[in-house]
Amino acid sequence: MSRFHLHIAVDDLDRNIAFYNAVFGAEPTVVKSDYAKWQLEDPRINFAISARGAKPGVDHVGLQSESEEELAAIRTRLEAAGVTGVAEENATCCYARSDKYWVQDPQGIAWETFHSLGTIPLFSEAAGDDASESSGACCPPATTTTGGCCP
Repeated sequence: MSRFHLHIAVDDLDRNIAFYNAVFGAEPTVVKSDYAKWQLEDPRINFAISARGAKPGVDHVGLQSESEEELAAIRTRLEAAGVTGVAEENATCCYARSDKYWVQDPQGIAWETFHSLGTIPLFSEAAGDDASESSGACCPPATTTTGGCCP
């Protein structure tokens, strides 16, 4: 079963962690100096926030699959509907390593479909991006969005 994913860029991480703890009645499963994630079962959602210099607001939405096969099925559905995207294998982002397939909805909102493979100690190993650097949230490839979330 897929899990809905929503990532919001925020301007004050601590204030937002307190707010979302109250909303969900739960503490985050991951907390870094610039990032927090709630992996909730009720409601079943992967909800993340980050304070990395991006404009506050919805960064991207998506579906987290539980297997490679489920991710492939999502991609197949999208392509069958004429929605093309950009595949990323073994991508590092948001303190995780994942296989991804990025698309854009008709309004231009980035959708990330992904299967997580494991955790990493940095926000993004590929860019050598540690918590002290300010560089947007998990960024869709530039060809996927009109504006993108990256500076």
